[in-house]
Amino acid sequence: MHTSEIKQFIREHSNLFWYTPEDKKEEISDEFLVETILNYGDMDAVVQLFRLMGINQVAEIFFRTINLSDRRRGNYHELTANYFTIVFNKYAH
Repeated sequence: MHTSEIKQFIREHSNLFWYTPEDKKEEISDEFLVETILNYGDMDAVVQLFRLMGINQVAEIFFRTINLSDRRRGNYHELTANYFTIVFNKYAH
């Protein structure tokens, strides 16, 4: 269950979840939220996500997701996965 701040964040970035039905957007998983914002959000959205969820939690979700399988890793753009691997290894935990 998302906090009201995260629900508001999802509403503010609703266009990034264009293929999710409007009535389901606030129910998306943390994994899908992190994946979408890191792949398609601007830097302001990424920073806001870090503020709302914490960089450590975002990093944990990111690494857990990309380590599941090559297919899941493939959901991240190659440059995105590389960049955030470096960022999280330096600044998270």
